[in-house]
Amino acid sequence: MERISIALQKSGRLSEKSLDMIRKCGIDFYADDRVLKAEARNFPLSFLFVRDDDIPRYVSEGIVDIGIVGKNELDESGYELEVVRDLGFASCRLSIASPVDFPYEGIKSLEGKTIATSYPRILKKILAENEVNAKIEVLQGSVEIAPSIKVSDAICDLVSTGVTLKMNGLKEDESIYRSSAVLVSKKGFEDPALTRLLSRLDAVMLARKKKYVLFNLPKDKIEEAALIIGGMKSPTVTPLFNPQWVSVQAVVSEDDFWSVFESLRTLGAEGIIVLDIEKMTE
Repeated sequence: MERISIALQKSGRLSEKSLDMIRKCGIDFYADDRVLKAEARNFPLSFLFVRDDDIPRYVSEGIVDIGIVGKNELDESGYELEVVRDLGFASCRLSIASPVDFPYEGIKSLEGKTIATSYPRILKKILAENEVNAKIEVLQGSVEIAPSIKVSDAICDLVSTGVTLKMNGLKEDESIYRSSAVLVSKKGFEDPALTRLLSRLDAVMLARKKKYVLFNLPKDKIEEAALIIGGMKSPTVTPLFNPQWVSVQAVVSEDDFWSVFESLRTLGAEGIIVLDIEKMTE
């Protein structure tokens, strides 16, 4: 079968998480900081390791078939690619930040002001959507220092913890855009290898949102427990040596786990064990 090619960030947090997800898909390959190209040993996939801001162009120009990139880099690039999957990791937010004495009361507060950013395309679009007329000062790094050296009144930059903002006398005013890692291709691109890869990615991503729960329960509480936990179709129930008790196994959403846990305890469930799931399908 003919290989498809994927572009990945050469190094950094996005690279590590991308490689980890691909390995969880059962794809075996070798890569380290010195490797620029590689091929999977057990799947028709080849790798190209590049700067993350080059990935949209490489996919658009057909140098590679697909790529994993931050949605912020994709939108800032201006290339019209298809987001095949939102992979859900490497989440971040693009926020407006300003000096602590700047009276920010919403994005309209930026009318007539100068905003420093490394994401002028995204910022311009958001300002236009809100009918705000402001000057955009494009910087490629150290955006946080711009207000203190009078380059701008405020900034628009990626924020994780906000510590760097505080160190530069800034406060986070408002999150205006959210990003995560996405798998992209040229619009309309199809390939049997891509279909297989997507099937594996879906199984890994679904498992990440679920927990496998095992517990012992009084037999007369099975129907009540089934209403609480559900499962892919229904929970698995196994008799125990004590005929008044059963062992129950079920898959529970990560988001619902603690409320399910508390409800099961109320029913009298004992020995509750919670396990991560590596892969699953529905």
